[in-house]
Amino acid sequence: MLEKTYEAAAVEPRISAAWDEVGAFRAGAGAKPGAAPYSIVIPPPNVTGSLHMGHALNNTLQDVLVRFERMRGKDVLWQPGMDHAGIATQMVVERQMMQRQEPGRREIGRAAFLEKVWTWKAESGGTIAAQLKRLGASCDWSRERFTMDEGLSEAVLKVFVQLHRDGLIYRDKRLVNWDPHFETAISDLEVLQVEVKGHFWHFKYPIEGMPGRFITVATTRPETMLGDTAVAVHPDDERYADLVGKFAILPLVGRRIPIVADEYSDPEKGTGAVKITPAHDFNDFEVGKRHGLAMINILDRKAHVALSGNEAFWADTGHGAELSGAPEPAEGAEAETPVSYVFGAEMLEALLHGKAREAARKIVVEAMERRGLLAKVEPNTHMVPHGDRSNVVIEPFLTDQWYVNAGELAKPALAAVRDGRTSFVPKNWENTYYQWMENIQPWCVSRQLWWGHQIPAWYGPDGEVFVAHDEAEALDAAIHHYLTRAEIDAAKAADLRVNGAAGFLTRDEDVLDTWFSSALWPFSTLGWPEQTPELARYYPTSVLVTGFDIIFFWVARMMMMGMHFMKDADGNPVVPFKDVYIHALVRDEKGQKMSKSKGNVIDPLELCDEFGADALRFTLAAMAAQGRDIKLAKARVAGYRNFATKLWNAARFAEMNGCVSVSDFEPAAAKGTLNRWIATELARAVAGVTEALEAYRFNDAAAAAYRFVWNSFCDWYLELAKPIFMGEDQALKDETRATCAHVLDEILKLLHPFMPFITEELWAKTAAEAGLTRGAMLVTTEWPGVGITHDEAADEIDWLVGLITEVRSVRSEMNVPAAAQIPLVVVGASARTTAWMATHEAAILRLARVASIASADQAPAASAQIVVGEATFCLPLEGVIDVGAERTRLSKEVVKLEGEIGRIDKMFANPQFMAKAKEEVVEENREKREEYVARIAKVREALARLG
Repeated sequence: MLEKTYEAAAVEPRISAAWDEVGAFRAGAGAKPGAAPYSIVIPPPNVTGSLHMGHALNNTLQDVLVRFERMRGKDVLWQPGMDHAGIATQMVVERQMMQRQEPGRREIGRAAFLEKVWTWKAESGGTIAAQLKRLGASCDWSRERFTMDEGLSEAVLKVFVQLHRDGLIYRDKRLVNWDPHFETAISDLEVLQVEVKGHFWHFKYPIEGMPGRFITVATTRPETMLGDTAVAVHPDDERYADLVGKFAILPLVGRRIPIVADEYSDPEKGTGAVKITPAHDFNDFEVGKRHGLAMINILDRKAHVALSGNEAFWADTGHGAELSGAPEPAEGAEAETPVSYVFGAEMLEALLHGKAREAARKIVVEAMERRGLLAKVEPNTHMVPHGDRSNVVIEPFLTDQWYVNAGELAKPALAAVRDGRTSFVPKNWENTYYQWMENIQPWCVSRQLWWGHQIPAWYGPDGEVFVAHDEAEALDAAIHHYLTRAEIDAAKAADLRVNGAAGFLTRDEDVLDTWFSSALWPFSTLGWPEQTPELARYYPTSVLVTGFDIIFFWVARMMMMGMHFMKDADGNPVVPFKDVYIHALVRDEKGQKMSKSKGNVIDPLELCDEFGADALRFTLAAMAAQGRDIKLAKARVAGYRNFATKLWNAARFAEMNGCVSVSDFEPAAAKGTLNRWIATELARAVAGVTEALEAYRFNDAAAAAYRFVWNSFCDWYLELAKPIFMGEDQALKDETRATCAHVLDEILKLLHPFMPFITEELWAKTAAEAGLTRGAMLVTTEWPGVGITHDEAADEIDWLVGLITEVRSVRSEMNVPAAAQIPLVVVGASARTTAWMATHEAAILRLARVASIASADQAPAASAQIVVGEATFCLPLEGVIDVGAERTRLSKEVVKLEGEIGRIDKMFANPQFMAKAKEEVVEENREKREEYVARIAKVREALARLG
């Protein structure tokens, strides 16, 4: 006998172990002979990571797909693995060393530090893999990969060297996002925009050769003026037309900087004149390139002012030493002695060299104010970039880095989406993809870290670079290079070949951006650059499931790399995946983003512990509507735990009533109307779930399964079958038992992709209790086929269900006491309806809670009327409720709901509200309006029934 209650905490680990024992998730498990391949590569979580709600959603949706396709007999591979997470992992290990009061990484050296990282990875890394298994992720765990494992490292080397030889990787000096704490370039995804209350400082720059004439610029970062190399004005701005082509003298520094005309300057913003600091602002960098301006970096790697020995800074300085002026005197004070606008070199260096940005800012502002060059200060709230891990202000920093020519690689990747070889779901995300790819910039792939794939580049004594697979290959290239130029002789070359490159070649210390190795993920995990059977079998992959925030960082780069390195037999580029399903965000129940600072983070592992993994998985799938964020509340997960309980209780009820699978049972041959109806409902549910999953409509698939299981099977079929189980018709009883067992088996198959643990448990337990042997575990059992529909039986039971449901609804809407027995009067019934009423009279009386059923020529006075088919069913309410009071109550509710709808419509029509309101507030009111509209329709319907 099945246990009285289902205990997820006890069952789920046991079922997970059983799957592992039989290798249920291995590639090809359950596949039919000649099966088509179906493959997904997991978005590799960071090795430092732990399961958060985004992971839970992403991996649940993937698991639904792979379980579905595995049951459909396809040769399925869900490829798992983890990313080495360069900066995150290095930070974890360094923090651990600090807590243990061990020497820092620079003290122990690179080799010793990397040894510590690998030790940490072996002992503590990869926690998330166990957490994914807890969620039920059916990856082929025997094939788990790591972006730093030997095979993937070989793939990274090959790709870097080949792209360099193709002219698509090069070294360049450009601006990057620089994290001064970690002293490395970081990607845009690692930058958080934080709202900061600051100021706009308006500075006056004197014009060369025009005494008393100034041009005023505004800045939020006064310290960067040290690196100014121009002032830009709009070409059509008449205020400055006579200044274009002239020079301003940069205060404090004494650098001559040109005044240039450039459309980047907005005449409507600030003064219309913009200081241009090409080495410390991304927009200014582009202006600088257009006008051939000098690029002067005034900061070091820690974002401290670096003037000593800074040749670029000191070039062409010292102008305007004679320029001086008096600051505005304080009220009641005498004017001060005029001071020079320009510092001497010694003073400038003494005041500012080595200062942090904030300290330098204070010095610069005070100096400008003292010289009368601070026009005004305005409060200004603006977004400031911060490192997502360091939490320090990110600096646009001019430095030498390695770049990929992403513009060239993007061309075939763009074409592949445009011609449909790869499709985005929902389709609107293709526009985002196009926008990014059409405006793509060179991709900075170097990082100033130690943990990661070290760049395979070696530098000769004169800085000449040699990119190679290993040091020996680099040395050969270097010897050839220097021999041909007679810069070394044969003896030196021979010595180098014997003793190696030490002291002659120096390897680049930088490592590659982690996105570089993950861009190769779809083919490197399958064994490339080796031509493995798995690569031939499972590439290209079938679908990629990911979030919208990494369309550019990961999806686009996989498209670029995949199409450059993977070709078909004719040499044509092959896309890495056919479909890209973009899921939305999981927010809290109010629609706000989850964050630790808000305290609204929901831990998926806690939900699994409290409600079971199945309940969480079904919740996420049921709410995963395309293009719509998920508002997650614990109550929703608790509700789907109740669904699991409902399923368990239905199985117990079937067991108690002797419902056992019959091997030769043919549901299409059933004679009982109720059995023919549930077979029809099952066929419709199977078709609905299958169609929805094929179209990635996870919420529709879950809703179709839920409606069938809870409503059709549990609420109606089992309830209507009770009299049959207790009746005297043995043949009908046997048929109903066999039908019930058959439908329950099909339900377990239908629900398995969403709720794998409880369905696998019931699959085994129901068979064991009946003394049956299953052919296989449910995970590899065949997906249900769409059965035959019995339209006449379906019409009859649908009519019965509809009638009882409507009567119940009217009783609820009209506040009819639960114990009140009311007659049901039928007007205008056809012969078919009359026959159905006679057949199902007992069920109608019991389930609709009516005292009797009678026919009449017209509706009784003061009755609520229901139209079902051609007939009108009336519930006389005279004496049962106060009909007038009920009509008044309903009318008042209509007025109240109309007011609420009007209030929201007025808000939405207000442009100021729509411009300022937070996204979650707008969405919350939109959902409230939908609820009010649905409710008012029901209330008006109830009023109409009262006449």
